[in-house]
Amino acid sequence: MKTFDFYFDFGSLASYLAHTQLPKMCADTGASANLLPMLLGGVFQATGNASPMTVPAKGRYVFVDFKRFADGYGVPLNTNPHFPIITTTLMRMVTALQMNNDPRLQAFMDVVYRAIWVDALNLNDPAVVSQVLTAAGYDAAALLAMANDQATKDQLKAVTMKAVERGVFGAPSFFVGDEMFWGQDRIEQVKAALKA
Repeated sequence: MKTFDFYFDFGSLASYLAHTQLPKMCADTGASANLLPMLLGGVFQATGNASPMTVPAKGRYVFVDFKRFADGYGVPLNTNPHFPIITTTLMRMVTALQMNNDPRLQAFMDVVYRAIWVDALNLNDPAVVSQVLTAAGYDAAALLAMANDQATKDQLKAVTMKAVERGVFGAPSFFVGDEMFWGQDRIEQVKAALKA
């Protein structure tokens, strides 16, 4: 079976949009996604890149542009007044679930993306994170403990640095073999590469 790599960070609006399209991408191509959580802040630091939100005019436009994509995909999207969300702990949680082959990995991603980009919650607040996870049926304290494990931190850092080594400078980034595609607006190109 063909696979493609999907580097993402919950704090990336474009990663959320790409995430909503992964099931369709897999269905259309017969491929499976290799999920690679990374720290976008670490990537920015290593590559000298920055969020488009740091340029006010671009930041305003980017949300309008992404809303057009969301409408086209038929998925909800709302501005989060608490942006930027510092996602380090959340990315460690998803890394820990992945390291443990937890079957709830995909559901966890759905919950977190929805909380940030649909419900516009302040996931910078640990109490809000705990409420969101508990409401979704997760043991928030256990997840936090897993996130704080040194092996989890090391794994997330390793994946982030490997992403940089492969040429990643933003999120989401896809790889089909060694060929990189950056941005959720490259989904059709990823699908074409998978079908080639």
